[in-house]
Amino acid sequence: MKRKPQIVTFGCRLNAYESEVIRSTLLDTPSEDMVVINTCSVTHEAERQARQAIRRARRENPLAEIIVTGCAAQVDPASFASMPEVDRVLGNIEKLHPASYKSADPILVNNIMSVRETAGHLLQGFEDRARAFVQVQQGCDHRCTFCIIPFGRGNSRSVPIGQIVTQVRRLVENGYVEIVLSGVDISSYGEDLPGHPSLGQMIRRLLAHLPELKRLRISSIDCIEIDDDLKRIIAEEERLMPHLHLSLQSGDNMILKRMKRRHSRQDAVHLCNELRSLRPDIVFGADLIAGFPTETDNMFQKSLALIEDCGLTWLHVFPYSERSGTPAAKMPPIDKTIRKARAASLRDAGAGAARNYLESRIGQIEEVLIEKSNFGRTAHFAPIHVTGDIMPGKIVMARVTGMDKSKTLQATAIRRDTA
Repeated sequence: MKRKPQIVTFGCRLNAYESEVIRSTLLDTPSEDMVVINTCSVTHEAERQARQAIRRARRENPLAEIIVTGCAAQVDPASFASMPEVDRVLGNIEKLHPASYKSADPILVNNIMSVRETAGHLLQGFEDRARAFVQVQQGCDHRCTFCIIPFGRGNSRSVPIGQIVTQVRRLVENGYVEIVLSGVDISSYGEDLPGHPSLGQMIRRLLAHLPELKRLRISSIDCIEIDDDLKRIIAEEERLMPHLHLSLQSGDNMILKRMKRRHSRQDAVHLCNELRSLRPDIVFGADLIAGFPTETDNMFQKSLALIEDCGLTWLHVFPYSERSGTPAAKMPPIDKTIRKARAASLRDAGAGAARNYLESRIGQIEEVLIEKSNFGRTAHFAPIHVTGDIMPGKIVMARVTGMDKSKTLQATAIRRDTA
């Protein structure tokens, strides 16, 4: 008996979006049992987890066809094809086309750097998700010395505004009240399109075309490329959520230069202060790398201080992970135990910042999107549990009554969104 294909997703929101494209694609591609592993290549740990999932999938599905795709497969297809558990490897472009799943080729991975456009995909929804992700951009033209992602995603390509509006409208019509705009480097949006519309201009048009859209979020963004239009929208448009995740990576200027980042420590602090002056309740998340090659204790302390100097709340911390073929992998490395210790220090500081923020919300009224089992997220992306009989995908107003040991806000619904 044929079963619904299983799709296992690792990594970013763009991968989550593409997994739904794959799911939609396979609806029209009848096959025997199939497991698709959509991998991430951002760190060695991400690849290790993907390989572990591949082996587990084979143990649990001995007769299934196992297909590996995603960034790790795009960057190093041969290593995945050599795994005895794997039947086929597809590249990041190939995974989105139905014909790829009918091909007999064990490796179907083309040169992603030759791709110049991003095709639109009209999705109806997202399985088991209360919010929907929409791809607005793909690839990256920058070459940060630690990053392998451009070789998995290709050069930057933008989705035309009309296609974005059509996709978001379809999702809103199907009941989604929150949309997350996703990409690899979305702050570079529009540079390859006629007229070069900026990210801010695209968001302004999207919101103007869809007054019925209740909540809009932006995924991770480069702090040096936030345009004036986007700043005005942050200040004026309540439907754009007061939460930005910034790609900061380090708080030391010399390390930022060695990373080939385009912003300075001062740029990051200035931006956070400026945006907070425009929208006082805005909350920032950030990516930080601990133990980048040549990082001294003094340099690391500047990253630690950046949490307070920028007023960061939600941190994604990574101990530096060498990626073969990147310039940083050739630099003098920091001992792995030091990397882990520095990452732990950053996480501890980040946990303290998050705890302080969450405690400040006790007694406040929050607008909450319920995701599942009464768990949801506030407009500022704080985790929250709301008592009551509430359907996933609904927005409720709730009064925060406390916080549990897992640092999740506890709240009581006071009224439901009527829409």
